[in-house]
Amino acid sequence: MATLYETAALENEGVDTTDDSIHESHLWRDNGWTARVIKNEEDDGWAVEMTREGESEPALVGPWTMGRDKKNPKPLDPTAFRTLVKTASEVIRRHEQQLHAQLHKSIRVTTPEVTLTIKLDIVPDEDQPFAVLSAVDEYGETIAEVTVAPNYKFTLSTATAWVENDFRKPA
Repeated sequence: MATLYETAALENEGVDTTDDSIHESHLWRDNGWTARVIKNEEDDGWAVEMTREGESEPALVGPWTMGRDKKNPKPLDPTAFRTLVKTASEVIRRHEQQLHAQLHKSIRVTTPEVTLTIKLDIVPDEDQPFAVLSAVDEYGETIAEVTVAPNYKFTLSTATAWVENDFRKPA
């Protein structure tokens, strides 16, 4: 456990020092994250893995600095831990953004009468995945909606064809 001085320093650094916190040279647990310095299996160096509480896999694994003896890893500290938490959080955020982009797509279709936003929203259900194809006017009103296969080919030409076919369910 951290000394009184170390605990005060950690709290000043913005690190939560609750009872389940661990602040060891190669293992830190705080604010729902665990940093663990591990042997790098790729070479003779060291790596650090960041795992979010409740997750089975690390969100981030990266190289870790050698200590002064060029043999053992540098110990973790509040600043390094905070940086690792920030980096791992960013990795998770980017992954979530990528997944959202894969599941929710949109294309603008302009006709002589109106400009529409055609959306494809994939619902990745384990048993019966599906997608919803919808048309939204410039006022944000949904004017048509149909269910399609989750692997529906969503392109400008298929969206335009759907509009031109009076929003009938694509074959």
